[in-house]
Amino acid sequence: MPTLRLALVQANPTVGDLAGNAEQARAAVGRAAAAGAQIVALPEMFITGYPIEDLALRPSFQAASRATVEVLAEQLVADGHGALPVVIGYLDRIDDAADRLGRPRGAPVNSAAVLQHGRIVARYDKHHLPNYGVFDEFRYFVPGGQPCVLGIGGVDVALAICEDLWQEGGPVAQARGCGLLLVINGSPYERDKDDTRLDLCQRRARELGATLAYVNMTGGQDELVFDGDSLVVAADGSLLARAPAFRDDLVVIDLDLPAGSSRHPRLDVPESAGQAPAEAVAEPLSDLATVWEALVTGLRDYVDKNAFPSVILGLSGGIDSALVAALACDALGADRVHGVALPSVYSSEHSLADAADLAQRTGLHHRTIPIAPMVDAFDASLHLSGLAAENLQARVRGTTLMALSNAEGHLVLATGNKSEISVGYSTIYGDAVGGFAPIKDVPKTLVWDLARWRNAQAEAAGLVPPIPPNSIEKPPSAELRPGQLDQDSLPDYTLLDDILDDYVEHDRGLDDLVGQGFDPATVERVIHLTDAAEYKRRQYPPGTKISLRAFGRDRRQPITNRWREV
Repeated sequence: MPTLRLALVQANPTVGDLAGNAEQARAAVGRAAAAGAQIVALPEMFITGYPIEDLALRPSFQAASRATVEVLAEQLVADGHGALPVVIGYLDRIDDAADRLGRPRGAPVNSAAVLQHGRIVARYDKHHLPNYGVFDEFRYFVPGGQPCVLGIGGVDVALAICEDLWQEGGPVAQARGCGLLLVINGSPYERDKDDTRLDLCQRRARELGATLAYVNMTGGQDELVFDGDSLVVAADGSLLARAPAFRDDLVVIDLDLPAGSSRHPRLDVPESAGQAPAEAVAEPLSDLATVWEALVTGLRDYVDKNAFPSVILGLSGGIDSALVAALACDALGADRVHGVALPSVYSSEHSLADAADLAQRTGLHHRTIPIAPMVDAFDASLHLSGLAAENLQARVRGTTLMALSNAEGHLVLATGNKSEISVGYSTIYGDAVGGFAPIKDVPKTLVWDLARWRNAQAEAAGLVPPIPPNSIEKPPSAELRPGQLDQDSLPDYTLLDDILDDYVEHDRGLDDLVGQGFDPATVERVIHLTDAAEYKRRQYPPGTKISLRAFGRDRRQPITNRWREV
């Protein structure tokens, strides 16, 4: 029975940085070669970064992606690794007048290249790559039109890309009888997806009677964050190796695999050198730890990959801004985080004190800019009252933060949570301003859970908890009028999040919700508020996706829409 030393490269590419991604791949192959690897796999679309959206349609980008892979193959030879088969994802295109699926010349395809001896020796095209990440066409071939199964080191190795694995009876079925199914992925994080992935890989491995290796990327790209979680499972479904979540890593493992047939293209491999690697299965993180890592990773990469030197946010003394500030300090370091207290005539003393306490606990930059004179100047011309006067205060705060952003180069962070955004409890051009919204997909009850978890982690490590206890415990308030509390306008957040989970995440209607025991009048009100707030959500900044139905990416309702659930 042949033994094949496999290396999985779990790493973080940047969309559009073809040269930088190729250099990262080149360095990783060098580390894998030093570990005695006989085959190396990197994630889906690694050369281009992922997802690339409309860049996929640009012929110059398609050509540059292919050229970068071809140059990488030559560079690996120069590095002394030309004999090592390397599987890497990239963007390619249809060169023929039309392919077997009738797609035109120049159509983009999501491809995996097998590099060896300075060239692309095999290519597997997953499917057409449309603009918005909806994949519905599949191709499975190497030159000559054969299924993409290669004899590598005496083992039949089948290649697949990401969603192929999820298709019942799809392309991976052709891996039956192979020793190894190698799947390269760009699979974004969602809560509890790690368990779903492992279950799927175990089920497919048992169905195919083959060892299955799954390599995934890490890092943030706009709203998406990739958690890695690369793994290897045996043909019986047992877990052999697993990489830590949200960390770049090199998984090297020796696999005893059945000898392959002679009917597939054969690739020789270098002799495996050095001591056999120790099998490593990383301990999974808790749910709250995983969410925290996702939010930190998404924020860090959005800021760093877009070359912002620092961030700025309003510090109200409340739980949302405190949580965002703590996330920013963990992601970027406190020296790159600027907090501004913006008190109005209705701001309480404890709000200012809690904002100052947060700054002292975290070490972020802190200043206070009273907005009352600016509000008075507006009101002297506008003579506003009621809701318009309340929203004016929020808009003055937003204008102030954006002015500081322009003057000092910070990225403004919006601090709204998913519960408020769902029901429109935010002010356009006020608290909704900003370039990134770290907790946009985090319900209010989860905000509290994360705050308590983060403080507990700090206490367990003997450190100062970053979030003031009073910010966690006090009733939330926008403080736009005397004695205002969120619960004057909204149901209790525990109840609200329960209803929103059913309505937003699972598309359950009024009758279903009432049938579950919710008060009909409360359900009708929440549904009405949610449906009416779509135009606000469309104008909200991007933010890290952690759920199955994140606003702006997964859940979009028509703004002009006369259909009403109630």
